[in-house]
Amino acid sequence: MPRPTKQQIEDEILETAAALFARHGFKETSIQRVADAVGYSKTGLLHRFPTKEALQAAVIERALVDLRVIAAEADGLPVGPERDRIVITGVARLAMERPGAVALLLSGLMSAPDGETLHETGNAIFAAFGIADPECVADQDLPRLMRIVGALGGLAVTTVAMHDKLTPAALAEIVEVSYDALGHERPTN
Repeated sequence: MPRPTKQQIEDEILETAAALFARHGFKETSIQRVADAVGYSKTGLLHRFPTKEALQAAVIERALVDLRVIAAEADGLPVGPERDRIVITGVARLAMERPGAVALLLSGLMSAPDGETLHETGNAIFAAFGIADPECVADQDLPRLMRIVGALGGLAVTTVAMHDKLTPAALAEIVEVSYDALGHERPTN
């Protein structure tokens, strides 16, 4: 069996750290916990990420890069069904590839002890859907905001719970269910 590349090792560390940060919060997730979860020594992990803050920053930056890629796919489209489908599909693909990262991204939508740290990721998710500032949403847009959170929450829970059973067909159905939660009619073929 070939040895993992440096990039594969870093990907594994960042994905595992994202899942642990989402589950336990930044304050409660130690470098030792991450090292144990990936099967590396604490010293080895600290060689790659010299502090817990550096690891946290790398995890957040990677999440933001992923969101920017998804948002770029929808960029230029008006708020509505087509844009929403592109964003939901992008988040679903990301959830299939890196469920820990999506769990961390969605924790940025909630008020949690680490809320300030994840505020930027939450805003990036909403921006992909065309909501510039979720804290200043007008009352008439509140149902849309709730539908977005519901759609993303359902997507995240489903993909994490069924991760070992995800196939392209199952992922397509998860996209449809999440899209339905946004209140759009499915396109007719």
